[in-house]
Amino acid sequence: MRSAFKVESALQALDLLLQHFDRLYQPWIPKKDWLQCQLALAEGFTNAVRHAHKNLPPETPIEVEIVLSQQSIEMRIWDRGSYFDLDGFLKNVALRNDRLSGHGQGLVILQKIASHLSYTRTNDDRNCLLIVKQFSSQTPISVNDP
Repeated sequence: MRSAFKVESALQALDLLLQHFDRLYQPWIPKKDWLQCQLALAEGFTNAVRHAHKNLPPETPIEVEIVLSQQSIEMRIWDRGSYFDLDGFLKNVALRNDRLSGHGQGLVILQKIASHLSYTRTNDDRNCLLIVKQFSSQTPISVNDP
């Protein structure tokens, strides 16, 4: 199952995004995994609004694609902001072990939830945050970044 949609760059659009996401729920998905995916989607979206799009007009769309299978969910969030070195940031946080600062903790949460997490620049000058969550009791998967 695949679903794609656009929302404006405003925190108020999070409710609409989560409503759309909840319509995709299937009874065979473990509830704990679904709730973690909901949190990851909210974190990814709010980071795009607050950081990637902070100097862009609210009409600048954030595009979301969700691909659901029996084994996993893939969530892609595209923004039009400047590139951000996610891997470097997460390594720096791990080295500092600075968990009390508050800054960047949403990314640490994403890293803990995701089976695979990446942030890449695409050929059309967008960035794609890819969050893959393998459902509980499943075998490992391989993922191709966009």
